[in-house]
Amino acid sequence: MMFRKMHAAAMAVMLLSLTLLLGGCHGARVSSAFGVPSNFDTSKKHAVTFWAKNDTNKNQTKIYEQAIADFEKLYPNITVNLRLYTDYIKIYNDVITNIATNTTPDVCITYPDHIATYMTGDNVVVPLDELISDSRFGLGGSELQFDGPTKEEMIPEFLEEGKIGGVSYAVPFMRSTEACYVNKDYVEKLGFELPETLTWDFIWEVSEAALEKDKDGLYKVNGQKVMLPFIYKSTDNMMIQSLQQLGAGYATENSEIEIFNEQTKEILKEVAAHTKTGAFSTFKISGYPANFLNAGQCIFAVDSTAGSTWMGSDAPLIDIAESALVDFETEVMMIPQYDPEHPQMISQGPSVCVFNKEDPQQVLASWLFTQYLLTNEVQIAYAQTEGYAPVTAKAQQSEEYQDYLARSGEDSDHYKVKIDATKLLLDHTADTFTTPVFNGSASLRVAAGQLIESVTKSVRRKATADDAFFENLFSEVTSLYHLDQIVPADSTDGKKPLGPLPTASKLLLGTLLAVWIGIICVFLAGKVRGSEKKS
Repeated sequence: MMFRKMHAAAMAVMLLSLTLLLGGCHGARVSSAFGVPSNFDTSKKHAVTFWAKNDTNKNQTKIYEQAIADFEKLYPNITVNLRLYTDYIKIYNDVITNIATNTTPDVCITYPDHIATYMTGDNVVVPLDELISDSRFGLGGSELQFDGPTKEEMIPEFLEEGKIGGVSYAVPFMRSTEACYVNKDYVEKLGFELPETLTWDFIWEVSEAALEKDKDGLYKVNGQKVMLPFIYKSTDNMMIQSLQQLGAGYATENSEIEIFNEQTKEILKEVAAHTKTGAFSTFKISGYPANFLNAGQCIFAVDSTAGSTWMGSDAPLIDIAESALVDFETEVMMIPQYDPEHPQMISQGPSVCVFNKEDPQQVLASWLFTQYLLTNEVQIAYAQTEGYAPVTAKAQQSEEYQDYLARSGEDSDHYKVKIDATKLLLDHTADTFTTPVFNGSASLRVAAGQLIESVTKSVRRKATADDAFFENLFSEVTSLYHLDQIVPADSTDGKKPLGPLPTASKLLLGTLLAVWIGIICVFLAGKVRGSEKKS
């Protein structure tokens, strides 16, 4: 009898272990479709937890708070509890931690790469297609207590970004891209004229020319001891966009990693060459590009359009002493291109996802608040705080927003550089692209930037960037970010091995082995006791 009980318990543990093991091996899961309730019960109280991000921009906090207050007036039975973070990675880490205890927020501002990881849990994130299309509570639905956008009024490129495996798991909140903020005065002082579209060759040529010094050891272009001509804020975007422009491999929709190729090596060799001369550096190594640009110590500063209020002599947000500022004309341009006739730049910016809860009414309450973030009142107000673009045609084409754009340069609220950065995205939405999203794509993105960071740091330390160096670098980055453990979606055809098991899977197999050892021990002990009784 005891053996049967032990055997049954062991089998239960084994089945649970195998379930977890298989789930861990195959990555993100498809959540069950959400059944939209037939009505929203306004007599029932709901507390919606909303995790959002802002930096030091208090105006953004005020917009969140005002949106919550206005929404709660429309829906008195819903209370929205705001929790602010200073970093998207902190939100990501907290969500991952809370999945295990079923204490995720209800609504979260995040990125699709992060959502793909959230989906490794069981039915954690709500698929939104049914909610989006619902005639009552969907986009522009008849039962909404506010004037939200219809599906047709969403910018299609931005709405498409929230899809994973063809299913919508997020709606866009704001969109930005990258821009190159240029000290036009210094470019012309060096004898160059800005082209209509920046190219990598032009950037490197001007940057190298800016390194010339006078007899006193000062840089001729600025008369200072410091000059870092070209500084890139997000090196992951730098690598990803370069590969996209070259038509080179990064990753496929089936989560196959293609970044370790010859084109990547050529990009890194170019980075190494210009790092060696002092023409190039990164935010992580040298500091915030805007600070160098505003101090006249940088000519090309690449950063998000959402960072435009920090860029330029008259920027509303400045992080250096006023005495260090240098007056110059700031030109906002598209990031450098390999093929200026066919420009490509990344589309980025926060999205909003809804987490699954046992009560469908709670999910519906969360969805209603999510939609409220897409109203003109919220979209236009938030877009005016930075160089973001609203994600709806309803907001972009509104009289209020068009008036805002038309008042460029009028005052600090209409800072010209900020509005120029916004227009860059508005004018080139069709030239933007996004990267494939899968469980592990967030790690791949970080790894892309790490390649550039490692090369830059190593060259500054006098390392030689030869073929052996790159072979070792590719191996180290693969291991550091566990890229060899990302399982392609089509790996079940047996053509590609799964690679090393994740640590969690090894632990589960160890547990399974221990259980079976216990079964054998119990069985043998029973046999021994039976023999003793017979004797």
